[in-house]
Amino acid sequence: MSPQPLAIRHLSGRGLPLRGHDIDTDRIMPARFLVAVSFEGLERHLFEDDRKADGAHVFNDPRFTGASILVVNTNFGCGSSREHAPQGLVRAGYRAIIGESFSEIFQGNSAMLGMPCFVASHDEVDRLQALIEAAPDTVIDADVASGIVTAGALTLTAAVPAALRDGFLSGQWNPTAMLLDHFEQVRAVAARLPYVSGF
Repeated sequence: MSPQPLAIRHLSGRGLPLRGHDIDTDRIMPARFLVAVSFEGLERHLFEDDRKADGAHVFNDPRFTGASILVVNTNFGCGSSREHAPQGLVRAGYRAIIGESFSEIFQGNSAMLGMPCFVASHDEVDRLQALIEAAPDTVIDADVASGIVTAGALTLTAAVPAALRDGFLSGQWNPTAMLLDHFEQVRAVAARLPYVSGF
């Protein structure tokens, strides 16, 4: 049995400022890497095509090595619903994303992995990105309940959708782990279903 997921209330770490709108999941994780039978190693292919095309891409910048909070602009994670994009980010060590807006499916897939997506205004995100670019060692603190994000002298207000926020705070953000934690109940229900137990 899998233990119940832990509550996620507060996240802290250095940031990586990824500028650009409508960054889709094919850019985050190119389609040719979706053939893997597991998600293992996907972190090596994050933004692979963008990084090869642009040597100055922020994911190539050693100043941001070890960052754990991604700061993005509008409609991040749009396009296909592939889980591989947030899987790659989590496996690379990212624990939260702060941005102007997210694709709903990407935001949900991220939540299932325990990676909250905080939504803030354009001006606040711009200030946060500029701060990180100027001072990459700045530590960002994000509070899930209040949405308060601090970075150095900068404080901004962000939000996680209420249902996802409540799941993080209660530790019920991973439905699979919740099912495994109560698997005897799952087995009992399955035994009563004719299309599971036989006709």
